[in-house]
Amino acid sequence: MRRIAESRCRASFGTLFEYFGPRLKSYLKRMGADDAAAEEIVQDVMLTVWRKAGQFDEKQASVSTWIFRIARNRQIDIHRQVARPELSPDEPMLQPAAEQMPDETLSRAQIEEHVREQLKTLPAEQLDLLRASFYEGLSHSEIAEAYNLPLGTVKSRIRLAFERLRGKISRD
Repeated sequence: MRRIAESRCRASFGTLFEYFGPRLKSYLKRMGADDAAAEEIVQDVMLTVWRKAGQFDEKQASVSTWIFRIARNRQIDIHRQVARPELSPDEPMLQPAAEQMPDETLSRAQIEEHVREQLKTLPAEQLDLLRASFYEGLSHSEIAEAYNLPLGTVKSRIRLAFERLRGKISRD
């Protein structure tokens, strides 16, 4: 390490690479990396060793400890990147919604008003279950428990309400 740090000795680096390369690859595979990823990480780690050889302090750690720590940290970094992929600023889900034109806003308001009017025509037992599901965010099983009804009844009433609304709204 001293020769690599002081004089950039390629022969010493080659010896170091030959010795640690296979050991690092085996270590990384035990940590969960596949063969190709392990090879890539080994190359990256050894390049880091070449570049930062001057930062190695034999008083703090042995050469193997230092190199394996670099490999471990690199593996953790890669795992974190995979677990939380970097989002593109062009991602459609991250873009603000386009402003609606005034006629679209009016049309949407008219549709919403029409749906509200049609909701009023539903029987109370269907309307109550729809409100619990969509306004309160309850699951069907939570609704069944809250209203002391069988789960099948809850599902049937909600389905019937949708069918009734669909029929009335599509006719209009």
